[in-house]
Amino acid sequence: MWGIGIRGLRDLGILGMNARNINYIGRYNQRKLYPLVDDKLKTKKLAQRYGIPAPKLHFVIREQHRLRTIEQRLHNLSGFAIKPAKGSGGKGILVISARKDGKFITTAGTSLGIDHIKRHISNILAGLYSLAGTPDVAIIEELIEFSDLFRAYSYQGVPDIRIVVFQGYPVMAMLRLATRTSNGKANLHQGAIGVGLDICSGMSLKAVQFSVPTTIHPDTGSALEHISIPHWPEILLLAARCYDMTGLGYIGADIVLDGANNPLLLELNARPGLAIQLTNGYGLLPRLRHIEGLKRRHASAQARVDHILKNFTLP
Repeated sequence: MWGIGIRGLRDLGILGMNARNINYIGRYNQRKLYPLVDDKLKTKKLAQRYGIPAPKLHFVIREQHRLRTIEQRLHNLSGFAIKPAKGSGGKGILVISARKDGKFITTAGTSLGIDHIKRHISNILAGLYSLAGTPDVAIIEELIEFSDLFRAYSYQGVPDIRIVVFQGYPVMAMLRLATRTSNGKANLHQGAIGVGLDICSGMSLKAVQFSVPTTIHPDTGSALEHISIPHWPEILLLAARCYDMTGLGYIGADIVLDGANNPLLLELNARPGLAIQLTNGYGLLPRLRHIEGLKRRHASAQARVDHILKNFTLP
């Protein structure tokens, strides 16, 4: 895919930014439904209502004056994550993995005092990390103990699986692995590694960092081939159900595996990026057009997953 001209990209079925925005996001995502995924708190409450597993919500901070009691509310939590409800791209997320000598220890090993925690939450409330810079709320949720499967493949942060879901059909997937460059966050724009996953098996395909092919994790030294994701049909089913939950026709579902390899919905994105095509080595368009060409769409999430497993073999 690298060094290929326009015709070559077209032959690979690569979906471009304009086509994505106009033909898929603009056409299949009703704007009135965006708040269901742009606001992580609304997504979490919606997931609870639909019985979709997600990290446990401890509590929410909505007003600055509530910071006076934050130390007491965090007293019994040794590990937790603080997130802006309307943040994007991993901005504003602070993950505390332990407590030591009255200090909060981040996943990077940095020691923080309660004043730093208060200041961070205050910045969230002021809208420093929100999509439009508007006032926000701070979500405090459980710390995810991620699967041992990924210990050798991710630097500090929790790896996640991004699945693009079109009209309720999971069409393409990748594993995102944190690096030192990405500051322990599974965000490709910040330097995380994207590993393409075969949509039918959950087996690794290609890997890229900053859109450049790679075969080894730069920090752990682990080879990125032959990664196999457990419980893959169950993960696809969770992603497919997110369409029924939101009504959004073109979304990215971010899923993590906990310590017992159970899939949890981390968040949803109504404008998923296109780098997933690089990690897979081919484009989204043939699969999107396949779904658009169906004479009758499958009603249930399970039927949609079964259709994918039967029809979306590797090219």
